[in-house]
Amino acid sequence: MRINKYIALATGMSRRSADAAIAAGRIQINGATPKPGQQVETSDVVTLDNSVITLPVNTTTLLLNKPVGYVCSRDGQGSKTVYDLLPETLHKLKPVGRLDKDSSGLLLMTNDGSLANTLTHPRYAKEKRYEVTLDKALDESDRKKIEQGIMLEDGTSTLKLTGDSTHWTVTMTEGRNRQVRRTFAALGYNVRNLHRTAFGDYQLGTLGIAKYEILN
Repeated sequence: MRINKYIALATGMSRRSADAAIAAGRIQINGATPKPGQQVETSDVVTLDNSVITLPVNTTTLLLNKPVGYVCSRDGQGSKTVYDLLPETLHKLKPVGRLDKDSSGLLLMTNDGSLANTLTHPRYAKEKRYEVTLDKALDESDRKKIEQGIMLEDGTSTLKLTGDSTHWTVTMTEGRNRQVRRTFAALGYNVRNLHRTAFGDYQLGTLGIAKYEILN
């Protein structure tokens, strides 16, 4: 396992923060400063600021109904974060498939790297479902364009739509940054509300806003 992934799983840091910790000399493997990308073996002793860090033996996964106005990162840079909704004991968990600040709904958080990879890697094509409200009625010709594929700056975006007028259920298997919003915006529509209700086999159900449920 690469050192930055090991640190992320052991501490809850992002991989970017883990890379920064390595560059700052805060990380050691068997008493030596590692190189970027170095592999960690099961027999290695890894320390952060001279304290041993280890991978979690037991994994925890929770489902959170994220409110609008919260960001899915540890440093909100002035904004509220999803960690403000959780007790300190759950702060090592990391979001899987983020929602932007203006979106709400199902957010999975876990320290299970295998589960996170299965849910997010493109080869598994996990389905995500959103309830979307637009600022104006969607023209039928534009609906067909979206279902056939809209070219964005980072590639083609294809969404499956059911609904009418301004209210739509959007189903997709990709997960690029603000993809749903950018797809509609490309045709002149603004998304007023975006609420995720399903991700793979996980359903939001009746869980209240800002509430969470520990799944394991």
